Amino acid sequence: MYALLEAYEQVQIFLERGGPILLWIGLLVFVMWTLIIERLMYYRIGFPRLARQIMGRWEARRERKSWEAHQIRQSMVADAKINLQSQLSLIKAMVALCPLLGLLGTVTGMMEVFDVMAIAGTGSARNMASGISKATIPTMAGMVGALTGVFFTAILDRQAKMKKTHLEDELTFDH
Repeated sequence: MYALLEAYEQVQIFLERGGPILLWIGLLVFVMWTLIIERLMYYRIGFPRLARQIMGRWEARRERKSWEAHQIRQSMVADAKINLQSQLSLIKAMVALCPLLGLLGTVTGMMEVFDVMAIAGTGSARNMASGISKATIPTMAGMVGALTGVFFTAILDRQAKMKKTHLEDELTFDH
């Protein structure tokens, strides 16, 4: 219990050092990771069910060689692609927003440094330290959030393409 309380206090100190923008970055990264985890779970659990339903509907067709059948097949694959790529553009937007929020934290932190310099003069490094901290910590947090998001967005994109291609290959034209 003591370790949990100590960890909470350390997080609170970190958030105070980083300024109010750090809280927004944390919230953005939390939502982004919630969506990433949802997509990973959908690819593992939800999409296989959808693929089986699409396969069942396709296999239930008597005729699969006509132009009309090809159009129906394309429509089924397009529906699957829409489901696979759902939320990916939102996740990518959040990834792009992370460093921008970090930059906003940098600017607000540097404004604090300049305020201290204007009031206390240029020689007070101790007074400027909190502003510099508020300038660097959000930048770091925004970049870390963006880097992890970029890595997993690439994985999600690759999985979506693979699953779509696999589904297309399974929908045969025989009969």
